[in-house]
Amino acid sequence: METNNKTAPITPEKDRNAVSLDLMHRMKMHGMAAAFEDSLSSTIAETMTPDGFLNWLLSMEWDYRSAAAIERLIKGASFRYKAYPEEIDYTIHRGLERNQMERLLSLDFIRQSQNLFITGSSGTGKSFIATAIGHQACKNGVRTMYANTAKLLGSLKAAKAKGTIDSELKKIEKNSLLILDDGFLVPLDPKERALLLEIIEDRHGRKSTIITSQLPVSSWYDAIGDPTVADAILDRIVHSAHQIELFGESIRKINARKSKK
Repeated sequence: METNNKTAPITPEKDRNAVSLDLMHRMKMHGMAAAFEDSLSSTIAETMTPDGFLNWLLSMEWDYRSAAAIERLIKGASFRYKAYPEEIDYTIHRGLERNQMERLLSLDFIRQSQNLFITGSSGTGKSFIATAIGHQACKNGVRTMYANTAKLLGSLKAAKAKGTIDSELKKIEKNSLLILDDGFLVPLDPKERALLLEIIEDRHGRKSTIITSQLPVSSWYDAIGDPTVADAILDRIVHSAHQIELFGESIRKINARKSKK
């Protein structure tokens, strides 16, 4: 008994659709291709005029590329935490003002190449707030870099010893927003002071930097160490800086108590 292995013939329309999909993928128009493929199994195309259908396809491609770009920026930022603006808790009494945060989340301070200092004791949410602003920046197409200050300076010292310091500094400079977390926890050594000054000098008046620290800004001068370098660094960042001063009990402890109730 013979088995019929014949498949249904491909109609000219199906053939054209397959060619169109192939061309879209070859041109890396994956968002448009996905939308077009969805339209083949629905009646969406029949409800639109030809130019309306084309506009819809282009809009879907634009949305796809925008989402992919945001994903790349977030991945490239290397955030330590997942923190988003809508998750910021304003009910905890810690010196955080919603109006100020909304102004910062508008990202005008980045457009104006201004800086932001977030200070306060451990657990008050400094890193979370900085990261939330960083995520907002990425969502708006701002190239961002997050780094623990001590680890970054340590890796830069190693790069200097290897002779790769110029390329590493250029990577930092490319970011419109640099987040230096946990700054000045320990006094800087001479090499770290010089590297920090170079980073700040590269960004002065051109890019924005967020610094979080358990130390108040008034103590940064002593933490930097050398008076001449401290003057040079602080002169370039303090005068164009917004500031959030947090206080109170650790949020982790507060949340731990709430979970036990």
